[in-house]
Amino acid sequence: MKPYIISPQSLMAALLLAVVLSAQPLTAEAADHTPIQSVFIIPTSPAEGRDPFFPDSSRPYATPISPHSPTLQTSLSITGISRDNHNNYFAIIGNHTYGVGDEGDVKTSEGSIHIRCVEIKPTSVVVEVDGQLHELPFSDNP
Repeated sequence: MKPYIISPQSLMAALLLAVVLSAQPLTAEAADHTPIQSVFIIPTSPAEGRDPFFPDSSRPYATPISPHSPTLQTSLSITGISRDNHNNYFAIIGNHTYGVGDEGDVKTSEGSIHIRCVEIKPTSVVVEVDGQLHELPFSDNP
């Protein structure tokens, strides 16, 4: 009489069948589970909390500068806003193209102004001039 040898493939198939047959169906309670939304509130004082990555930093408690400050009262204007294939925005300010983080000098009727591009939106650009943020509106109407 020949001994019967069980192949590894047939053993795995039998184990898989046993697992599938013993599994319990999902209940309606488990199927309706919605994920919990995480929320992070920036502390305004050291008593409210601290930065877990930089615990000695006072940066979280600094007074935030609103990017929606009044517009800069100069001849500084936006002549165009464009977007590339990677959804990066670019703004044309004073005949120079700026991306987010770019800085340079812009010549105006009042003289040369050093700006840094902070944020580009579809209808405006936030620039930093002398440490202050200013939002420059863009109108595509000439």
